[in-house]
Amino acid sequence: MNKTPLAIAAAAVIGLQAVFSIGVSAAPAATVNEISQYRVYQNDRPLKEFARLADAKTFAARYSYSRVERIAGREWIWDNLPRYKVYQNGTSQAAWEFGVYDAALKKARSLPSAQIRDLERPGWVYNKAPRYQLFQNGSTKPAWSFAALDAAKKEAAKWSKAYIIDVEAAAWVWDNYSEAQIKAARAGSPVYTVLVDGVSATNKVYAFARDAAQAARAIARSQVVNSASGAVILSRLPGYQVLQNGKEVASYFALQSAVEKAQALSNSQIVRDGLVWWTNAPYLSVMQGDELLKRFHTRKSAVSYASGFTGSRVVTAENRTLWRQPKALEVLGWSGTSDRNSIVTQLAGTQGVDISSPTWYKLADATGKLQDDSLPELVASLKQRGMKVQPLVHNGFDPKLTSAFLADEAARQTFVKSIVLSLKAAGADGLNLDFESIAGKDRSRYTLFVEELASALHRAGLELSIDLPRGDVAWDHLTAYDHRAIAQVADRIVIMAYDEHWQGGEDAGPVSSLGWAEGGIQQFLSYGIPRSKLVLGIPFYVRVWQVDAAGKPVTSRAVFMKDVPELIRSKGALPTMDPDAGLQKYTYKENGKSYVFWEETNKSIMQRISLAKKYDLAGIAAWRLGYEPEALWGEIVKVKE
Repeated sequence: MNKTPLAIAAAAVIGLQAVFSIGVSAAPAATVNEISQYRVYQNDRPLKEFARLADAKTFAARYSYSRVERIAGREWIWDNLPRYKVYQNGTSQAAWEFGVYDAALKKARSLPSAQIRDLERPGWVYNKAPRYQLFQNGSTKPAWSFAALDAAKKEAAKWSKAYIIDVEAAAWVWDNYSEAQIKAARAGSPVYTVLVDGVSATNKVYAFARDAAQAARAIARSQVVNSASGAVILSRLPGYQVLQNGKEVASYFALQSAVEKAQALSNSQIVRDGLVWWTNAPYLSVMQGDELLKRFHTRKSAVSYASGFTGSRVVTAENRTLWRQPKALEVLGWSGTSDRNSIVTQLAGTQGVDISSPTWYKLADATGKLQDDSLPELVASLKQRGMKVQPLVHNGFDPKLTSAFLADEAARQTFVKSIVLSLKAAGADGLNLDFESIAGKDRSRYTLFVEELASALHRAGLELSIDLPRGDVAWDHLTAYDHRAIAQVADRIVIMAYDEHWQGGEDAGPVSSLGWAEGGIQQFLSYGIPRSKLVLGIPFYVRVWQVDAAGKPVTSRAVFMKDVPELIRSKGALPTMDPDAGLQKYTYKENGKSYVFWEETNKSIMQRISLAKKYDLAGIAAWRLGYEPEALWGEIVKVKE
């Protein structure tokens, strides 16, 4: 429903004041060391975060193509990516990938023919190509391929009328035919033909295979074919194409000859029947969109190069994305407290939080005096774990005090100077400004204050994020928030897309229906605020309403999201789907009174994050840490990138 400017002002006051009144949940004090600082990936997909490296490695080892990164700086610490890959006749499979050479060699030796590629070097580091093929009376078997002539002869000794073809030289090199057997063979039926492009090259059909093989040696592109069985016993067809940068430069019937040619060329490949048999082209490519930026042999060099390009990714020769630098959603977590133990305990239960925002500052009076509860040593600890720290400053939601402060230039200067000095001394990255309940008449003065604050912060190398109520385009121009002007100087604008219904309002309803939250995004975009500056605020709490017979609110209380399942169980609350809100609505009775609330779940939080991604926003902000079920973070970390 539409609200008047007065109503929304009341919502701004009561909404967050009510949330602050929830207090800090009692929990065992955590240490900074329990905050996650390692993230496990499988290829380019984040899986989970850990406080301890050993735990991260143990978890990562359960997955193929996994790695562990230090969240701070995305330092690559550990991986189980394959270093060696075994091929057979241009093909390979996942089970033939190994981290160490000895394991690859063991596998390669178990195959009739095999090559090993060191994925960080050009060409092969091992080659057991089938140079010699054994035939017995015109027939052969796949197992009769040998890399060494002696091995072929050893097997041939078991058979009569056996012969060996040197595949590389396309020549008959050995046989154990007796003179009598040769004479009998030549007296037999002629079945061996020398063909070029399917046509006889000698106008003769041979009964003895050796005669056909000798005739073919002088004929380019020839094959000796057994017309009775269709078997090819010798081939001089140039089946190996040498490519450079994808273009054919030569072709050979002998693999080794092709390798010798390809080794002299950069970025070359040997291709046979559409399969890559050999290459010195780098295994990894850095891509930006569909554009190839550069190729690399080593993962370290590829990732280092790719990190300098927005939206880049590192791709293997099999087109598997190994690493990417996407536009990730930033996750800001408000603490709602200045207490060190509470802040650390909250963060220790999270994964994927990029920015910690403890409530360390308050406008103490109209002279610009700053109440400062900052904790520099905690800032240093959090930054070592890859988090930014942007403390929240509020105005006590006191409109009279705020009006007097904004009207006093000296007070503003005192406040701005004090808070910038404190932030720099603490080592913080920026500031989260949460001035609410400001009178509409102070619109221009508040905008001026924001401009002064932003300018001072930016000169000091600090960022400014500003929390603004979801509002309504119908009357936002009557409030103290000039969205367009504020967005020009702020680094981030946080849409407080909650307290759609608040204590003191006319109706009972959800804290934030999904459609209402999406409408807020659309409204802020309509003000011309860049998507790259917008952050969607999401609630980790619900409001339980006592309602009268007409369904009108009598009173309400806030309940932590993590406590809702127990509330449902203990009260026997009955659910119905509210299609307008996109949430489950629960009702129950107690002591003759009626209660209603709209559930917030992991699923609904994922839907809110989907909205942020749908509109390509900069990130999300959670009010507040400690209210949520810890399992929620395992889901958030998987979808934020």
